[in-house]
Amino acid sequence: MRIARFVVDSDPLYGIVEGAPGEEEVTVISGDPFFGGIERTAVRHKLEDVRLLAPIIPRSKVIGIGRNYAEHARELGNEVPQSPLMFLKPNTSVAGPGDPIVLPDFSDEISYEAELCVVIGRICKDVPVERVDEVVFGYTCGNDLTARDAQRTDNQWARAKGFDTAAPLGPWIETQLDTESLAVKGYLDGELKQDGNTDQMIWGVKELVSYVSRAFTLLPGDVIMTGTPAGVGLIEAGQRYDVEIEGIGRLSNPAVRR
Repeated sequence: MRIARFVVDSDPLYGIVEGAPGEEEVTVISGDPFFGGIERTAVRHKLEDVRLLAPIIPRSKVIGIGRNYAEHARELGNEVPQSPLMFLKPNTSVAGPGDPIVLPDFSDEISYEAELCVVIGRICKDVPVERVDEVVFGYTCGNDLTARDAQRTDNQWARAKGFDTAAPLGPWIETQLDTESLAVKGYLDGELKQDGNTDQMIWGVKELVSYVSRAFTLLPGDVIMTGTPAGVGLIEAGQRYDVEIEGIGRLSNPAVRR
């Protein structure tokens, strides 16, 4: 089931996206599916008539996982970590489908990172690996943008990873997905740059959710970005990056400077 967040006139709504490609409709959900369950209404819209938003604005945090693909770690000259390397991105870094990535004035080296993202569905702590499915709401596409020059010079990654619009998410949340072997691709102005698969991850989704929950209490709507495959590069103003994940869809965002 694909759960989208969108606007028609002004107020954000949640809905279920259904239909063949090019013929999708979105059925409005009553209330917030994270707290009130998924209750359909009789209101429907053509997908082309609505504006998609980020499918979730995390109520507390986005947790990133660094160097979770061995080839990506090596391409940046890094060792594979001995345990999952975690960092935080603020919820103000989240952007939605089609929203501009605003390149910050403190950086000349912003890179793209296509990632599978896990959306948490219930409050949880110290989740055993075998119970991870009970706490996951679904999955979405993400782009973990990084200011590489700031990452090199700062003693921690808050500025490099957490600037406004550094975490585009979308286009919706897929609630039913086997994450063991999914193609993860990224396109810069239509040219394939990243071509990986979740079966290349050092730590899989269940291991990551369990590990993260040992450090942080996870709340409904929290997002875990699971790492990026090799092929990262720089994005400039006027360019567009698309993240495509098998079984979910495509997230596309242009880059601008202001």
